[in-house]
Amino acid sequence: MLMAFSAVQKTTLIALVRVALIVAVLGGIVGLVFDTATGLVVALITVFICFAYYAWKLAQLSDWLEDPKAATLPDGLGVWGDTLGNLYRLIRTERNAQQVLAVSLGRFQEAASALPDGAVMLDNQYNIVWCNPNAEAHWSISLDRDRMQTITYLIRYPEFIEYLNARKFGEPLTLKISQSKASPSPTEITLSVQLVSFGDEQMLLLSRDISEREQLETMRRDFVANVSHELRTPLTVLLGFLETLMNGGSDNHVIVEKSLAHMSTQTVRMERLVNDLLTLSRLEDNRNRLATAPINMPELIASIALDAQHLSNGAHAIVQELDDGWLAGNRDEVSSALSNLVTNAVRYTPKGGRIHIRWSTKSGAPFFAVQDNGEGIPAEHLPRLTERFYRVDRGRSRVAGGTGLGLAIVKHVLLRHGGHIGIASSQDIAHHGSTFTATFPTERACAPQLTSQALASASAATSAI
Repeated sequence: MLMAFSAVQKTTLIALVRVALIVAVLGGIVGLVFDTATGLVVALITVFICFAYYAWKLAQLSDWLEDPKAATLPDGLGVWGDTLGNLYRLIRTERNAQQVLAVSLGRFQEAASALPDGAVMLDNQYNIVWCNPNAEAHWSISLDRDRMQTITYLIRYPEFIEYLNARKFGEPLTLKISQSKASPSPTEITLSVQLVSFGDEQMLLLSRDISEREQLETMRRDFVANVSHELRTPLTVLLGFLETLMNGGSDNHVIVEKSLAHMSTQTVRMERLVNDLLTLSRLEDNRNRLATAPINMPELIASIALDAQHLSNGAHAIVQELDDGWLAGNRDEVSSALSNLVTNAVRYTPKGGRIHIRWSTKSGAPFFAVQDNGEGIPAEHLPRLTERFYRVDRGRSRVAGGTGLGLAIVKHVLLRHGGHIGIASSQDIAHHGSTFTATFPTERACAPQLTSQALASASAATSAI
């Protein structure tokens, strides 16, 4: 019979039956003991008490529902005991489910925060629901400050807004954005942006910083263009003189001599360029292990200075200040690096200038320095001087006979030896000139009797650096 009633109807019927039984039993007992009138009075009082009890429990439940966390769930008897027990079990199950969900959400956020890419969760109106730290860094936003803010109010690049409105899911967008706008020198990064649809009309905005990749690609393009340009010029000269000789110029002895002289000069230039490229390739090859041995640095630098004097042909005053001290390194590579620094000083210092060569081991880390009193180098060029083919003055560099790879070779030689290059320059009228410094790790300073074990220790220290 009860199967035909709903849950509410069943609970109501059971409550009424229980109240009726209590009233009937108490009223009947009192009526039998005393009289019928007294039994009716007791029955009415019992009905009042039962409904007062139900009203009291209803008020407790109402108070608890207003703030479940502040108050304890009330208990009760009879139907209220069953109802509140079921409610307690339901709340406990819900809390357990929330704890499991909170743990899962925490793990998801930890995993998303560890992603190398930026991730921003957006709703259908482009409001920021959540983002990871990388996204905050990419877009200069803050989850605490900008949660539920419309992202197009914060990121106003027209191509980005157009991309979002078009909802080109799966199609990447390359975007150049400026960071640290409050800084006097904001930096620009390149982001690869992709919009992914998920869930109930939600979106995930993924971003990846490809600035380094873009820079490497630019360097690769510049390298190919520069090599092509450097080779095209001498090849054009060679082809021109060959055409001259083939078109009857070989009958003129003077033309032949001039042509051969120019061709020889251009061939030497190409040979120097190819040799420098091969040297760079060898230095950058990780399979090319560094073979070290004790180097008599004063003797090596004196030999380099002698070559510089021949190159200068008396046009410069070359001064040497050399401490005693040996170095654990590769003699050919160290000689190439230091020779490049000295040769550059001779080539780019005007006649009558002074070149000061120093080797010191007394101040801790061994270092080699070449100081000149030439015209100096503008400050904006200093950070890029060690790039391949980078020249402050292309015309002057070609006249001086440089390939544009010398300082790149110096940088890679020093990196292989655990050292670094330092460049300082000034164009002040009173103190003009440049100083190039090659600093080596302290562990590479050695004595002539350096053992193979000590050499191995120096190489290991350099590898750690």
